[in-house]
Amino acid sequence: MRLVGIMAVLGLLAAVLVSALGVVWTRNQSRVLFVQLTSLQNQRDALNIEYGKLELEQATYAEPRRVDSEARLKLGMVDPQPQDIRLLRQ
Repeated sequence: MRLVGIMAVLGLLAAVLVSALGVVWTRNQSRVLFVQLTSLQNQRDALNIEYGKLELEQATYAEPRRVDSEARLKLGMVDPQPQDIRLLRQ
């Protein structure tokens, strides 16, 4: 009878130790994942800021006055003369 009691106590002790190790491992994994989550959130925020800057830059480059200016300066484009304009009818 005494042997059964000792075995029961040892079994419960083993269960407690396994449970404690499980808690420690779970908390460690939780911390690792939290650090990874924080890092990814920071990366997301940085990418959102960069995306906003790129959208602003794109809007600046697509502005009609800028396109007209670049076409005239770099490509040498000019407005057509009135005699060069032809109207087409369908």
